[in-house]
This record gives sequence, C-alpha cells and structure tokens, in this order.
Amino acid sequence: MAPLAAGHTPWGMEYSLHTVPPSIRREIQSVFPKSNLEQLLIVPTCQHATVDLVNTGERVEGEKDRLLERFMAWAKVVCDQLSAAGHWADYIDPCSGLPMIHTDLNVVYPEVPALSVLMGYQTSNAGCCKVLLHPVWGSAVYPASLFTEAPQEALLAAIQVANASQVE
Repeated sequence: MAPLAAGHTPWGMEYSLHTVPPSIRREIQSVFPKSNLEQLLIVPTCQHATVDLVNTGERVEGEKDRLLERFMAWAKVVCDQLSAAGHWADYIDPCSGLPMIHTDLNVVYPEVPALSVLMGYQTSNAGCCKVLLHPVWGSAVYPASLFTEAPQEALLAAIQVANASQVE
C-alpha cells in the first residue's frame, strides 16, 4: 500500500501517512469505535534500534525505553498540535498497544500486523510474539503508530512542529 506521504525526523525515525485499508478496518474500528474511518489517517513510525530488539537483557530494555520515550514525546507534540486546531488525534503506547488519549476502551491495536499491511514489511515469530522485520534494519526496529482525522496538510504541519521540538 503506497503511502500518501513519507519522511524522516531529524533523528532518523521513519514515518508515513496512510488511509485505512480494508484489511485492517475492523481492527481500527474496534480500537477507535467513534473515529471516521473515511477521514482517518494512520501514521506508522519505525525507529532504528542500536541492538536487535528480539534479544533480551539490560541493553535491550534500555534501548526500548529510549525509543519509547522518543516516540511518546514526538507523538504527544503532534497530537497536541492537532487537538489545539480542533482535530481528533491519538497515538498508541507501544508497550501496551492501547491508545494514550482516548482511553475509554481497553482494546489493543495490532501494531506489528498493521504495520506489515501498511508498509508491506515481513514479520517473524519470536516465541509468542510477532516481530516486524524492517527491510534494512531487520528486527532492530521499534514500530509505533499515531492516528488522526485531520487533513493531510494539518498533520504534516504538526509533524514539522514535533520534528523541530524534538531535535537531539
């Protein structure tokens, strides 16, 4: 599925903008039942990890924490910008799979399968988990997603603000 737009943050996080494809409409509707799927844009993101995230240990957990904090700070700025402009927006906590803003339901977003559909990336099984395989980084990737009903131009403007505020 070709994205509407794509880019990188100043620190290299990849992001792209997508409409909701038919194959994941039911999952999206169960996570965000009040959203307008015809208007909804999905922003999957991928950050390159310094270690293979399939492994375990202190280094892996530290890297996951670092990437989590970076995504959460970026996504919060994007959603705050969009909400201030009167647009619905939310982002998923990569640790729980649950929405961060619209917390009325306890439905988990299927991050890895959805990103596989949106980006065409392969997945692999690692124990009881599905793992995303980035075409360049392999399993040294940290996926996370953001959603909005804002027009594409407003979303791209909010991303620019977030990118400028998150420079390392």
